[in-house]
Amino acid sequence: MLIELLILIIALGVVYVAASVKVIKQYERGVVFRFGRLQELTRGPGLTTIVPVMDRMRKVNLQIVTMPVPAQEGITRDNVTVRVDAVVYFKVEDPARAIVNVEDYLFAMGQVAQTSLRSIIGKSDLDDLLSNRERLNQGLELMIDSPALGWGVHIDRVEIKDVSLPESMKRSIARQAEAERERRSRVISADGEFQASRKLADAAHVMADTPAALQLRLLETVVEVAAEKNSTLVLPFPVELLQFVDTAKRIGATGAAPSAEPAERVDTSEAPSAEAAELTSAEREAAELPAAEPAAELPRQREGTAADGRRPHDAERSESDDESVLGIA
Repeated sequence: MLIELLILIIALGVVYVAASVKVIKQYERGVVFRFGRLQELTRGPGLTTIVPVMDRMRKVNLQIVTMPVPAQEGITRDNVTVRVDAVVYFKVEDPARAIVNVEDYLFAMGQVAQTSLRSIIGKSDLDDLLSNRERLNQGLELMIDSPALGWGVHIDRVEIKDVSLPESMKRSIARQAEAERERRSRVISADGEFQASRKLADAAHVMADTPAALQLRLLETVVEVAAEKNSTLVLPFPVELLQFVDTAKRIGATGAAPSAEPAERVDTSEAPSAEAAELTSAEREAAELPAAEPAAELPRQREGTAADGRRPHDAERSESDDESVLGIA
């Protein structure tokens, strides 16, 4: 009977020790409630004991928790529908407040993160969501950290993970980016042309001051062409010779024109007076000569066309008329 009592006492002792001894890990803290009342002392890592039935201990993890925020669909300030998801990194700083002040701090943190993400979407533009995420991350962190401080939770970092856009908006953004790159390429090309033109202008001034530089540049071009094994034949021709030939042509053209024009003017001015003189002298001779002399000259005009353009039969008719006139005379 005594042995059974000792065995019972030993068994009760083992159960008591097993119920009272607790092991807390390094990354955990123990919050003890005695008859439902919070004990001010928080149990640290290691081996600790509590009073069975009287005390109840809850362990709180102090590691950084990575909580993904589900994708939230919202409308930005510039009326673009987007879907944004994020991730929140936080840890518990005060285990007592995390247990007492909120029922389930993990669920509460998830809900606060979702509502804050929706709010930050409505306050931002699409360009900010795509390019200025650092500022949005800081604003989202402040919005989540504000209620979390009363729960003994510290927000370590908040990151916007992905922004999903409609297909039409993606095409619009692609066209905008293409146009922007085209504009940049044209500006860069124009800037290069401007710089090259200035350098060429400087080179032209140098060659104008020293004509030998143009010949050297021509010889250098010949060397560059001859360096490659091709069938191109290059004949250097001085540019000054072309200018000399052009100048000579202009001088010759301007020198011949003045001598030719006065001659033409003299001929045209004197021709009418000579013809008029010949006509008056012919009329004068015809009036002085007797009527028989024109009859002797008429047979010469019977051969072909008359001198004044009349046909042969017209000449014969005129001759017969003259003879009749002579017979009558």
